[in-house]
Amino acid sequence: MALLLPGGCIRVRPPLSLSRPAHVRRKLTTFATVSPTRGESVDWVQATSSFFEDDTRPIMLFDGVCNLCNGGVKFVRDNDRNRRMRFEALQSEAGGKLLQRSGRAPDDVSSVVLVEKDRSFIKSEAVVKIMEHIDLPFPQLAFFLQFVPLFIRDFVYDNVANNRYSIFGRSESCEI
Repeated sequence: MALLLPGGCIRVRPPLSLSRPAHVRRKLTTFATVSPTRGESVDWVQATSSFFEDDTRPIMLFDGVCNLCNGGVKFVRDNDRNRRMRFEALQSEAGGKLLQRSGRAPDDVSSVVLVEKDRSFIKSEAVVKIMEHIDLPFPQLAFFLQFVPLFIRDFVYDNVANNRYSIFGRSESCEI
């Protein structure tokens, strides 16, 4: 812990009774950072409007190195016979621009994002909206999931998302 004082920083160690032994300490993973703001302001809706000029289908943004996310994309592709969805990895250049269009940092890989022409959805809302676009019986399941309060759906989503690498693993590159 460091305290910022007018003269600089002072490093403060917690009492021994509060510090955890090495085998109990948790390893924290950073999924996203906040990008510093630059002097120019970019209208990301305008900057990414070309993604929807010729093709109005929504775009599913996913973590390209996450095995769970890659499996989810394969599942959606297999259950989307009419090809109503497009896919883009969050780590790609286009994915970063679409993230900024959605009001998120360009390096934020913490959530699946569904980007439509005039709005975006994140976390469990994105999952429910994706289910509405694929084949039966998923639109009906999405209908019933909408009655589960958002804070409960997002709680479950966050717990899975925060542990996805340790449970499902990660790949070296995007498989899609």
